[in-house]
Amino acid sequence: METFIMTAQLILGLSILVTLHEFGHFITAKWFKMRVNKFYLFFDFMFPLPNVLNFALFKKTIGGTEYGLGWFPLGGYVSIAGMIDETQDAKDLAATPEPWEFRAKPAWQRLIVMLGGVIVNVILGVFIFVCLTKSNGENYTPMEGVNKLGIVAYDLGEYAGLKTGDKILKVNGKELTKFEDLRSSEVLLGDKTKFTVNRGGKEMEVSLPDDFLNKFSDNKTDFIDPITTFEVKTIDPSLPKNGKEDFAISPAAKAGLKPGDKFLSGNGIAINFYHDFRKILNANKGKSVDWVISRAGKIDSLKMPVSLSGRTGIVAEMTNQNLKSVHNELSLGQAISLGSAKAFGVIGDNIKGFGKIFSGKVSASKALSGPLEIAHMYGSVWDWNRFWTMTGLLSMALAFMNILPIPALDGGHALFLIAEMIMGRAPSEKFMERAQAVGTFILLALMVYVIGNGIFKYNFQ
Repeated sequence: METFIMTAQLILGLSILVTLHEFGHFITAKWFKMRVNKFYLFFDFMFPLPNVLNFALFKKTIGGTEYGLGWFPLGGYVSIAGMIDETQDAKDLAATPEPWEFRAKPAWQRLIVMLGGVIVNVILGVFIFVCLTKSNGENYTPMEGVNKLGIVAYDLGEYAGLKTGDKILKVNGKELTKFEDLRSSEVLLGDKTKFTVNRGGKEMEVSLPDDFLNKFSDNKTDFIDPITTFEVKTIDPSLPKNGKEDFAISPAAKAGLKPGDKFLSGNGIAINFYHDFRKILNANKGKSVDWVISRAGKIDSLKMPVSLSGRTGIVAEMTNQNLKSVHNELSLGQAISLGSAKAFGVIGDNIKGFGKIFSGKVSASKALSGPLEIAHMYGSVWDWNRFWTMTGLLSMALAFMNILPIPALDGGHALFLIAEMIMGRAPSEKFMERAQAVGTFILLALMVYVIGNGIFKYNFQ
């Protein structure tokens, strides 16, 4: 069921993005009176071979355009008459352009058509982020409260040079006011990020290692958290299947734990904070632990096993009053400003990310995500807020990827059109056909690498 939900969200999200992206090409082509032969979600052929296995799951011709749903679930396309793309090459075009063909139109009109998909993806991404920002408001944990006790540094945090108990005051010389900013792209993707921390009453600087992003890509959760007290909030009656584990009754439910219970120790090790509890869980995976708890002011002991993945079925509630989060309702103007900044920040993050890849500071195998990773990002529970957040992120990422100057992508076509406008003449159709073939090869190679890398990571690591 979890796999079905993740897959369904991925397919729905990508279908929305691809349909609207192709609509951008479609509507601008129609605007300039170009003939659009086909408008398809998914391919009705074995991509990238336009004449192999040609059939559609559904199709209907309206106004001279065939609208359809292809059988090959990879993207989609709009076939514009007189345009060399994945659906037709130079040999399919007549010698003399017809007035309604793409190639017969002025270069500036063709440029707008090529950028139409990217423009729609940007508009959609900004719209989604503005709506989410207006709906959710601004939520954050003040750093002032976090610094009452400091942060807990997990393995990744310690690798970054931080220590449990550190109070983080500044990032790159700028005062830190929100805990969530510590996981922002400005911190993780920045060059030579420096923390100013108070450690044992002394201020000092801690610099992120150059390969930190590689480590963070391997384990996005075990970085840092605020130090906090906790108690049992609820008990999961069972644990979902995870590898070899399949608990009909969770260890916590079987042991009789109740909401409000507080853990005092595990195997004789004192538990003062939530990270103490987590440390005991991680050290005793697949083993049974002797616990001491407090229930309604009375001390009790019990024996409870820990799953192979370090779970018991306990849902913890953080009880540190210093960590109360702040919620601010936003006006429409504030939501537009903040939401737009978040949307365009995705493009900025992609640029920084590619810069890290090309500089060798982060591995492409860790930075590039394929369908498997994206499906897991959508999550195994259908949460509309998470769904639209992921779809907004992908819309901006799709806009960025499509604008890259690679033949076969919108950016490659746009680059040739800009060159034509500057030089006053268009490249030959034979050149465009070869460029399309090279671009398609690059895209296929990248697709095989990303998908293969995702399969490898989820099955062999």
